[in-house]
Amino acid sequence: MTELAPQELRILVAVAEYGGFSAAGAALGITQSAVSHAVRGSEAKIGAVLFDRGRSGARPTPAGERAVGHARRILRLYEVLVAEARGAGRGTVEGVLRIAAFRSAALHLLPPALERLTARHPGIRPEVRVVRELGAGAAGEVAAGRADLGVATLGSADGSADGAAPGLLTGVLAEEAYALVHPVGHPDPKALPLLDWDENCGSYTRDWWRAQDWIPSATVKAEDDGMVLTMVGRGLGMAILPELSLREAGDAVEITDLGPGRPVRRVGYVTTPEAASTLAVRALIRELRSTEV
Repeated sequence: MTELAPQELRILVAVAEYGGFSAAGAALGITQSAVSHAVRGSEAKIGAVLFDRGRSGARPTPAGERAVGHARRILRLYEVLVAEARGAGRGTVEGVLRIAAFRSAALHLLPPALERLTARHPGIRPEVRVVRELGAGAAGEVAAGRADLGVATLGSADGSADGAAPGLLTGVLAEEAYALVHPVGHPDPKALPLLDWDENCGSYTRDWWRAQDWIPSATVKAEDDGMVLTMVGRGLGMAILPELSLREAGDAVEITDLGPGRPVRRVGYVTTPEAASTLAVRALIRELRSTEV
């Protein structure tokens, strides 16, 4: 099979990101016909249809999703090649480091690690994207080539991230227990309505959750865990939240331990085999591992 050239990879990524051949061509400074020709050539080389064409544009097929993800990761390696070679000549670690993380991890795990990382390696420029930990979540950003490292929830028995594509590398950074959160001084907090948000209760808590006959169906689904805490503080209900979320608890809420059978979720890093060998990702993993949770 003939290999795809870097420009062909850039075109595949642009079509996926801009949703059509014309928009991709405009972004790359080439004609729509050049984009169409390149995509047809890439499909012929790969032996699969990569995009569904329609009046509304072009959408990646399942084969296209995989191809575009690999294309992003390959193009990223070109960037890393330049940054690491330049840094080696100067005796430094340099370049952009792209990170995806869910909200509470971005608030509480990343800042101290990034502070130490950039103090040791001023040439590293972190770019952090906060993503919702739903579906593929932060792991999906890594698999799709949009992040070099993700901070994600690790839910399966083998320690992989929920929704992660096969082949990603993971490592546990912290284990956080869930606790009952309720208005201060309430005489019977378990009788209160349940407040929840969509990112709560992943595969790591579902079995425990189903076994608790005192937990009602949620009456309110908030946007995120910070909103849940605010509503609990206003006396609107109780919630079951993990430790990282509870770091934002104010004086109006009380935290009650759920006992020895309480659910625990693991939080860890997710990266690709190729990114795991880069100096910047290795340095960040070291700092994350030394962060106290």
